[in-house]
Amino acid sequence: MSKESHIINHLGEEREHYMNSVVPPIFQSSIFSFKDVNGLREGLKNEFGTPFYTRGHNPTVAILRKKMAALENAEDALIFSSGSAAIAAAVMSQAKKGDHVVCVDKPYSWTNKLLTNFLSDYGVEYSFVDGRSPENVSNAVQSNTTLIFLETPNSVSLEMQDIAAIRERVGEDICIAVDNSYSTPIFQKPIDLGADIVLHSASKYISGHSDVVGGVLCASSEIVQTIFKSEFMTLGGIISPNDAWLLLRGLRTLPMRIREVEKITREVLTYLEAHDKVEKIFYPMLKSNEQYDLAKKQMTGAGGLFSMQIKANSMSDVENFCNNLPSFLITCSWGGYESLLFPTCALYDSQNYGSTTLPWNLIRFYIGHEDPKSVIEEFENAFKLV
Repeated sequence: MSKESHIINHLGEEREHYMNSVVPPIFQSSIFSFKDVNGLREGLKNEFGTPFYTRGHNPTVAILRKKMAALENAEDALIFSSGSAAIAAAVMSQAKKGDHVVCVDKPYSWTNKLLTNFLSDYGVEYSFVDGRSPENVSNAVQSNTTLIFLETPNSVSLEMQDIAAIRERVGEDICIAVDNSYSTPIFQKPIDLGADIVLHSASKYISGHSDVVGGVLCASSEIVQTIFKSEFMTLGGIISPNDAWLLLRGLRTLPMRIREVEKITREVLTYLEAHDKVEKIFYPMLKSNEQYDLAKKQMTGAGGLFSMQIKANSMSDVENFCNNLPSFLITCSWGGYESLLFPTCALYDSQNYGSTTLPWNLIRFYIGHEDPKSVIEEFENAFKLV
């Protein structure tokens, strides 16, 4: 049995304690009792490691923590109610009043808002940089820089950062956090490359069924316990036992799901690369990608998410193209069984995201578990309308 399979199928599941149940039980309890007052006293001392109050420790959540930490080659992990909650806890744990954060210039929208609309009010400084060059990142470091926040690849233009090169340039004293939602630990392990904190929107590939929202933070025991005692327990962005169980269920099939959608996506991309109405495709593992060598260096795969600019005369053409792909649901996110698309033209005049510098003819696609020939046929028919 491979290490990956052992972690996903067995680690943390002490079945003899749960009546030999094959599937982990859902401990749908907010509180846990003790035999005597001394037991309560000891529980109060160790909310991190003892089932005391589900806000701090729950046995179902604990199984997921162990699996995610092991998959990322981390010492420990925390599970949150959303990816945004995990990101906020990570950033807030490393950046206090007077500190400076270096962040890639096209991060997840809520990461952007955390820095620009929230933490800036509390005296945290920040700089956004083009992270495709390690020199840009290291050159942005100031005497008060405490955190470098990377997202490799990011989720729209799929730009990557060389984690190992950045670590070498900035030294060991500055914390590096990496959003690894795109690759998952199946295709990329940032801690092995020099990261201190790894983050996930578990709503994506880890869930795999588009039915739960969650977040993951993986790091050293020291970092995890520090965050647990402060941001995690104080802000209370915890996941429910039921949602943790859903993520455990999704995790069972993560390796086969992400590898299967990558196989389908590669076939679809072979068709799209040759189409005369495609202006540019953004996908790490395409040889035409300017960062292909970096992708091969620090990733072992790329899954089913890619972006594409089409040759169109107007936003109406783009909308018409998107509206005529019947297998693709027009929405956000990715990582489930269904195919999805998100056109950046929807951001224009949007009050939710504000202004955007993304081109209006860019569309983000996620290929689900589809027949690639059917997907290609739908693209062919939609291109006739542009």
